[in-house]
Amino acid sequence: HGGGFHALSKDTHWLMGLAFARAGYVVFNINYRLSHQHPFPAPLEDTGMAYEWMLDHAEAFGGDASRLVVAGESAGANLVTALTIACCYPRPEPYAQAVFERGRVPDAVLATCGILQVSQVERYTQRGIYPIELDVMKHVSRDYIVDNPDPHLSELADPLLVLERAEAPERALPPFMAAVGTADPLIDDTMRLERALTQLGARCHAPTYRDEHHAFFALIWRARAQRCWRDMFAFLDGVVPFPSELSSR
Repeated sequence: HGGGFHALSKDTHWLMGLAFARAGYVVFNINYRLSHQHPFPAPLEDTGMAYEWMLDHAEAFGGDASRLVVAGESAGANLVTALTIACCYPRPEPYAQAVFERGRVPDAVLATCGILQVSQVERYTQRGIYPIELDVMKHVSRDYIVDNPDPHLSELADPLLVLERAEAPERALPPFMAAVGTADPLIDDTMRLERALTQLGARCHAPTYRDEHHAFFALIWRARAQRCWRDMFAFLDGVVPFPSELSSR
């Protein structure tokens, strides 16, 4: 779920989970500790633990961990991108090591309208965002990132910067789809993600939706939101196809 790391929950995002479930997916919709009381890396630690739990328990719920998608919007896009990095790169953080040691990389990632670099939010002024929007972004950054004596251990708060270093992963990065509206103040993060992944030889489909604002696809009754959902499911069908016996779903 989104919410700038400091708000909302899986209960506010149940409708998105339902959209996946209606399309035939087994959905694990998670909470994570929120940053106003539990700053980075707590939300990412919880995401990693949920990922490991899902690997161990998917079959008990009718899931198939051999065909696995991780998805998140806004702050959630940050978390699933950082999680995927932990799956593909050996890292020093204990929670990242635990994920890497499982040896399971997601088959696809949906990182929608993500805030992929939480630091240096002043960069958003280049897009002429409203002062209130910049204040929100400063609040997000201040709550999520606290001083760390070892900056290397804070890198995954900014997964975009990790990918932009263009260091070859030990395991291949999976295909990404990163949808975003053209009126979203965070759009540059998505465009940079597309460039970084392409440079690393990974597939990244980053469709834009004209005049749409942040998290527009959550309003699933709107025409462009419905188009975005159709595009996401078409992307997933291309990279994580259902078995033939489930193709009608």
